[in-house]
Amino acid sequence: MRIFSTATELQQELAHLRADGATIGFVPTMGYLHEGHKSLLLEARNQNDIVVLSIFVNPLQFGANEDLDRYPRDEKRDMLVALETEVDFVFMPDVSDMYPESPLVTVKVQSGVDVLCGSSRPGHFDGVATVLTKLFTIIMPTRTYFGEKDAQQLAIVAGLIRDFNFPIELIPVPTRREADGLAMSSRNVYLHEDERKVAPKLQEALQIGRGMIVAGERDVETIRQAVSHFINTHTHGKIDYVDLLAYPSLERIHRVEGQVILALAVYFQQARLIDNVIMDQHGHQSTVLR
Repeated sequence: MRIFSTATELQQELAHLRADGATIGFVPTMGYLHEGHKSLLLEARNQNDIVVLSIFVNPLQFGANEDLDRYPRDEKRDMLVALETEVDFVFMPDVSDMYPESPLVTVKVQSGVDVLCGSSRPGHFDGVATVLTKLFTIIMPTRTYFGEKDAQQLAIVAGLIRDFNFPIELIPVPTRREADGLAMSSRNVYLHEDERKVAPKLQEALQIGRGMIVAGERDVETIRQAVSHFINTHTHGKIDYVDLLAYPSLERIHRVEGQVILALAVYFQQARLIDNVIMDQHGHQSTVLR
């Protein structure tokens, strides 16, 4: 495993490998790797000759009152995960390397950002799209891997790849969960003991909503209210949103038709947790990006 801190050195190394016909799998992260990240890296390892992991806490996707400085970091642990999953190259640039000056050009996402997490994080997905455009250009991977837990991000990345004609295959990877159903997240470390006990109720709430669809319910507001009521009854978390949208277009709908996403975000004392379920109109879980 080799570690690169500058884009130029990594580009030169990958250019030689690409010229020899090697396939490159890329997993972009902000570090503090957990089992969810491992699943992305293992999938990349299974499908490619070379695996590239990037670790970069991107300041452009954090708002003025968000947790950039508090974002958990553990470089030693990250390196152990990279070794365990047989990563070939780790790209760990400094902010000064990625953004040596105030950017002249950034990427602005035009749709799908006024719902779910984007509604309370203006500019967040512009920052995500900008850094991914840079990383895709630096690495030029054959395939890139994203988790379904960040489903809004996944949909926006699919649009970025399509609209900018990146010759990259996007591979969605199912959400990794703890034994009790809680979606794995770097922010779970901030849950207090009593919050950690009830946090799995978020996935349970989503499955109640999915069950309503399986049973034939099609009215979006009825499903939203049932999921919200369950969360309010079984946790002390504060709901940021519970929403049911078309997917991956992220358009608002009144009735369940085609592929949809039922998603939520809930604030606990020191952590904001997200989760979702993507399914067809009959409640069968699936992810189709088109």
